[in-house]
Amino acid sequence: MMPTTRHLLLILSGLILHTAALAEVSLNTVTLAYEEVVSQREFDGLIEAVDKATITAEVSDRIVEINYDVDDYVPKGAVILRFRDTRQRAQLEQAEAALREAEVGAQDAEKEFARIRDIYAKKLVAKAALDRASATLNAAKARKEQAQARVREASDQLERTVLRAPYSGIVTERHVELGETPTIGQKIITGLSLDRLRVVTDVPQQFVSVLRGDCCPARILLPGDGERFVAVEKLTVSPLASANTHSFRVRADLAKGQHDLYPGMFVKLVLDIAKQSRLLVPRAAIVHRSEVTGVYVVAEAGQVSFRHIRSGRMHTDGRVEVHAGLEAGEKIALEPLAAGIYLKGQPGHE
Repeated sequence: MMPTTRHLLLILSGLILHTAALAEVSLNTVTLAYEEVVSQREFDGLIEAVDKATITAEVSDRIVEINYDVDDYVPKGAVILRFRDTRQRAQLEQAEAALREAEVGAQDAEKEFARIRDIYAKKLVAKAALDRASATLNAAKARKEQAQARVREASDQLERTVLRAPYSGIVTERHVELGETPTIGQKIITGLSLDRLRVVTDVPQQFVSVLRGDCCPARILLPGDGERFVAVEKLTVSPLASANTHSFRVRADLAKGQHDLYPGMFVKLVLDIAKQSRLLVPRAAIVHRSEVTGVYVVAEAGQVSFRHIRSGRMHTDGRVEVHAGLEAGEKIALEPLAAGIYLKGQPGHE
């Protein structure tokens, strides 16, 4: 059955209205251009503590108190462990008593010297008496200084019966039990601090010249969803390469403080290697369909098409590198949903 003139006019009117509706759709676009970006390389690194130590026994006596165990957090200066201190306290008391006696002797000698000196000034005693009084005073002062040194030594020995945390941190190992009598030098407790951490990694030899230059910013990529970075304060490159792997050991010191990182964790050390030209696309313009990644390209005539792309890393400003699928000068839609609706409404689209 042939269409009538009226039917043809209705079809033509519908096409005109549809085209006018599409013309009213305004798509926000961006024109692509090559930009200079810094290429990066990532290396697997291991978190380790800068401050870690094993405290050893400095006295040999029975352990009477253990205040912290493995995995406990210890504040700086906190008492970790106490030894029996009966002998050390007795030695300190003896030293303090000897010091009091020496101080009394020095005071008496000083008074006697002052008395002899006044008499000598009146020429009532010989010079030898004054010299003897002076010698007695000097000897009394020396005995007082010796007594003071013994008190300091005894105080130090008493202080050695108390083990204190040299810095705040976590106990990782406890080598003794309550009631034991360790020998001098025996391991007591091992711990580490979480305030100062670093990343240790091995970098191939071809990147060493870049690492030792002044143009190599580095940062730590934290594990988890999204891209979260921690700045690196200092990079230390070993002067010697491994004979087996021909790589160099690199230590990256992190800023002091907590970063939700713990020794033993794996992270990525990100290094800026060189500058390259790349096309950058806003992340919001990229569409992911199953395993396909693409964008909507808008031609000069207003036609929209879906283009597959091969994307690269995302920059901190939210733009993504495009390695294939697009060219400089092309326009892409910034609103994929609106572009998709527009595409479906184009004549000839199925």
